[in-house]
Amino acid sequence: MAKFTARVELHDGNEDDYETLHDEMEKEGFTRSIFSENKEYYLPPAEYNFDSGNATLDSVLSAAKAAAFKTGRKYAVLVTESAGRKWFGLTVAN
Repeated sequence: MAKFTARVELHDGNEDDYETLHDEMEKEGFTRSIFSENKEYYLPPAEYNFDSGNATLDSVLSAAKAAAFKTGRKYAVLVTESAGRKWFGLTVAN
């Protein structure tokens, strides 16, 4: 199953814009956390996880752009496909 990380920046975005972004990203199938060893970890602000067996870089980018567009702000999106993930200092979800 392919795993992707998306980073979305809203230019001149405020807190309400980012709340809209979070809601729209969720509708597109993104989450704001990742799982490892039966624990859930929150991703840094404005980063999202996408896990899907049939997704491609292009389809994930399109989904993230569709969500960001709905904020009404100009935006930048970076999507990477994971060949493995390591992290340090992420907050464990309760």
